[in-house]
Amino acid sequence: DTAAESQYKQYLDNYASAQQQAGRFNWPPNNRLRDLMAWLDQEHVVPPDTRISLYVALGLLLVCLVNTAGLLLAKFLRRASEIGVRRALGASRREIYTQFLIESGMVGLAGGVLGLVLTGIGIASVGWVLPRDIAALARLDVSLLITTLIVAIVATMLAGLYPTMRAAAVQPAWQLKSN
Repeated sequence: DTAAESQYKQYLDNYASAQQQAGRFNWPPNNRLRDLMAWLDQEHVVPPDTRISLYVALGLLLVCLVNTAGLLLAKFLRRASEIGVRRALGASRREIYTQFLIESGMVGLAGGVLGLVLTGIGIASVGWVLPRDIAALARLDVSLLITTLIVAIVATMLAGLYPTMRAAAVQPAWQLKSN
């Protein structure tokens, strides 16, 4: 317990004792402090099946990232002759690396924006399927929108690391000879 927790618990105990002495209830005070996660577990707010859903979603994200890495690798290596010419003209590996990493980030941004648009359409369509009072509960939080965009960009940039390293490793001499 930190000092602030002890002080707050003492405040709660004093308040409950005062309320008991004032006749609001007859039983002794029963104050317990729990952190949010402990309270959620005790009250069974989140069903245990949601953990399985989380693992399935993370597995799907992993499959999507591997697919994205493969597509980016094919896209970047298809441009090997362009990379070779740029390297022969003086572009450093770092410049090539930066360009392709930015391209990966832009793919992530585009995917994140498209995902948010589809999410907005899905939330709007909830009103057509469910009763109005239940549909009113389906809404997006701004922090969730920002987090979604950041996760999309960072995940795609991580998936683009290997393709970017392969593209930056293209030898200009080999590409110039083959063309």
